[in-house]
Amino acid sequence: MTDASAQAPASSQPAIAFIGGGNMASAIIGGLIHQGVPASRIEVVEPWAEARAALLQQHGVTAQEAAGPALQRAGLVVWAVKPQTFKDAAAAVRPHTAPGAVHLSVAAGIRSDSIAAWLGSERIVRTMPNTPALIGQGMTALFARPAITAADRALVDETLASTGELLWVEQEAQLDAVTALSGSGPAYVFFFLEAMTRAGVDMGLSAEQAHRLAVGTFTGASELARRSDETPAVLRQRVTSKGGTTYAAITAMEHSGMAESFARALQAARDRARELGDEFGR
Repeated sequence: MTDASAQAPASSQPAIAFIGGGNMASAIIGGLIHQGVPASRIEVVEPWAEARAALLQQHGVTAQEAAGPALQRAGLVVWAVKPQTFKDAAAAVRPHTAPGAVHLSVAAGIRSDSIAAWLGSERIVRTMPNTPALIGQGMTALFARPAITAADRALVDETLASTGELLWVEQEAQLDAVTALSGSGPAYVFFFLEAMTRAGVDMGLSAEQAHRLAVGTFTGASELARRSDETPAVLRQRVTSKGGTTYAAITAMEHSGMAESFARALQAARDRARELGDEFGR
């Protein structure tokens, strides 16, 4: 007697297709394989031979050089292409995708209106991930067009689950701010790690000691902020005794206008995200 609740064979389940097989696609594919999704359910279009070889070696996934009829079986198409190549890739892929497929974009800046026009579909989710997704510690924001159903969102959540935390936003314009804050954010952390390491060396530590102290401090402070119910401002105040060493450092930063400079830097990133949509979304 057949159990009606049993899952369908992998061969009969919709495939997940990736247009682009670079680092971000590889991270998502690796997570899917770890979840038990067979390589046979994953289709990849990747023009670069080195990237195709890496996918086969790392995940057992065979990628194709160009789009073809195999994409018809994909219920979800993940667009992991560079913003400047998205339009051309869409023109090549569109004839081969199923009309009901969900299209999930991880391309920075390209607005869903442009994607909808290029693909002739309203079933689009646009995301802004960041590079810690490569180790399962990412922060990804997502926006869904009205045609995306609750089931579609669940499929996207399941697909991206292994990359880290997910945050759905209700307004697409918010993704520009997300790009500035978390999309580009890892680079800000690395910038501060560089500065702290340099300062440590200048004060007599070895480069290895300074780097280890800086990275450990960022890791521990971030985890404390994650677990705490208190705001970062309160947490900062708890380690800033007036007249002490931390007070001296914070005061120096405030006098130099660091907070204002940092805010302007994020605004510049947000503005550039908007420009990318204008530049490559035509």
